Amino acid sequence: MVASINLAVPLSTEDVRSLKAGDFVQLSGDIVTGRDRIHKFLLEQKPRVEEIPFQLSGSVLYHCGPLIQKSGEEQKIIAAGPTTSMRVEMYAADVIKEYGLKGIIGKGGMGRKTLQALQKNSCVYFHTIGGAAVYLAERIKKILGVWKLDEFGAAEAMWHLEVENFPAMVTMDTHGNDIHHEIENMSLKKFAEFIGGEDRQAVK
Repeated sequence: MVASINLAVPLSTEDVRSLKAGDFVQLSGDIVTGRDRIHKFLLEQKPRVEEIPFQLSGSVLYHCGPLIQKSGEEQKIIAAGPTTSMRVEMYAADVIKEYGLKGIIGKGGMGRKTLQALQKNSCVYFHTIGGAAVYLAERIKKILGVWKLDEFGAAEAMWHLEVENFPAMVTMDTHGNDIHHEIENMSLKKFAEFIGGEDRQAVK
């Protein structure tokens, strides 16, 4: 069994710079969610820090549109799987810089612009499990608050959550390492070898 690193959120610069691509982690503490509309709002409307009801500096932003079950006044998250992170590639670098994020959680990795922002602003990308929305929801211990619910709806609002032992893997770190890009390059190389092999057989 691979050992994991326990991390308490909010994260410090020292926390994230100590992480390397390939590290398995378990996050505990307060995180926030954010998909397309929140990213767009943060950059286009540029709300002041005091207008945002949660502290984003040092926090971890989860690319997730949770499924909420409501019973009376109580709300519970019953599914919380990751959204494909490349959906917000156009916004991510600026959001990281402007709001002091120290971590991003999602799936599938992000682009070169975000990788550079991770290096410049001491932030890391955590890849978590796709297809395990119910399991991941069980790692969420409490809903602490929500922002822009009426305006954006549950999936696009920013939820403030308390998580415990939330599992993830560092796949893009502050040192320029990007496992997603490495896997893509290896796959292309293998594909080229395969196509080349077929061509040689066809000539024979």
